Amino acid sequence: MKRLTAISIISFILLAAGCGKNTVEYEDLNLWSEEGCFHQETVDVSEIEDGIIKAELNSKWHSFELQKLPGDFINWSFGKRLETFERFRNRQPPELSGPHNGMVATYGVARDDSRFRINNAVKGMGWLPRKEKLAEIIELLEQTIDDDFTEKLDRLDSLYSQGADIYDPTCQISLELYADPEFQTGTFLNQMVNPSCAVVFLDIPSYEFKAIAHLMHPDDPGLTEQQRLQVKYANLIHSYFHGHFDKTFIAVVYYVVEVFDNSPGKPEAKGQRIVPPMP
Repeated sequence: MKRLTAISIISFILLAAGCGKNTVEYEDLNLWSEEGCFHQETVDVSEIEDGIIKAELNSKWHSFELQKLPGDFINWSFGKRLETFERFRNRQPPELSGPHNGMVATYGVARDDSRFRINNAVKGMGWLPRKEKLAEIIELLEQTIDDDFTEKLDRLDSLYSQGADIYDPTCQISLELYADPEFQTGTFLNQMVNPSCAVVFLDIPSYEFKAIAHLMHPDDPGLTEQQRLQVKYANLIHSYFHGHFDKTFIAVVYYVVEVFDNSPGKPEAKGQRIVPPMP
């Protein structure tokens, strides 16, 4: 399999930084194998069980301690999701604000249709079950995916009401729906080259977290069994709510390293970091 090398990463970062031409020709950035697969080389999750994630940023490797999303964030996120279920039961449209629609800011590569290396995109965000719960939740969803939609809402309601007892408070999970060898999204390119990103949510209260994004192609032979379960869950929960999809999408786990409170009208917030606590 052809993989993104450290040399190619460095060269493209230098070009984008102004050490070469103004616009990086991203087609020359070889991220895909001949089989249409990829393996993200800029993230190391081998120590994730110890609460450590490593990432290559600006050609240097860094270690980050995973952080738990704070209780206020957890209560807000699950509370708003339960409210959304109730809106569906009442045949009301969902609100666009809230914890599902995370605005993801990334930085790394200028595509051939832009002179800028920055990108922002709204991504559907969700909770990933804890490692010890993941297989069990997958089995439950597989057994009930053909149930009536109201029954599925009740089941998700029951799961989300248990909050962090079931779901991992150190991460959020999403899908990369559109990137493939023929078309590479700005988010995908940036996260493959520079996996650090910021995710902010439009709501009151308003939270932001900084994260390392781990991208996993479903056909990557280098995935561990646990990572394959993560990919399976991300696609399954998407289909459970939105209906069947023929394609298995790229999964993205956003591992939290910092959390900020951006809530307006809150004197102690002002976009300040709340996790880890300021000294």
